[in-house]
Amino acid sequence: MKATKETPSFEFDENSDLPLWVQLRNRMAYLINSGFYKPGDKLPTVRKYAADLRIAYNTVSKAYMGLERDGFVTTVRGSGVFVNDPEKIRKASGQVDALVEDFVKSCLQEGMAYEDVPKLVSACVRRIKREHEKQK
Repeated sequence: MKATKETPSFEFDENSDLPLWVQLRNRMAYLINSGFYKPGDKLPTVRKYAADLRIAYNTVSKAYMGLERDGFVTTVRGSGVFVNDPEKIRKASGQVDALVEDFVKSCLQEGMAYEDVPKLVSACVRRIKREHEKQK
């Protein structure tokens, strides 16, 4: 496929253990981080990208959802999917990493074992999720 600004070239690795949607998500994240897509750029629609790449609509949709979950893009209902500023993404990610590191160090200082920290986090996530679902 010929590369354009709207739909850059991309070849899937059929021998990879990574699902197609992950390969596409990783490629698009690279394109955002490298500056191919600039902050504020509107990405091609899921249907257009799927047609251009000759892959399933759901594969592209899942890649876009992964990009949004990771902060690379923002979906504006009725308008499209827009690229976020990679510098802001890195900054936010760095802040979260620092918080997690401080949390783990605090747990260890309180006498917890390394293997107990993920168990504590999992239990906390389950509790917060239950509380959130009750509020719906």
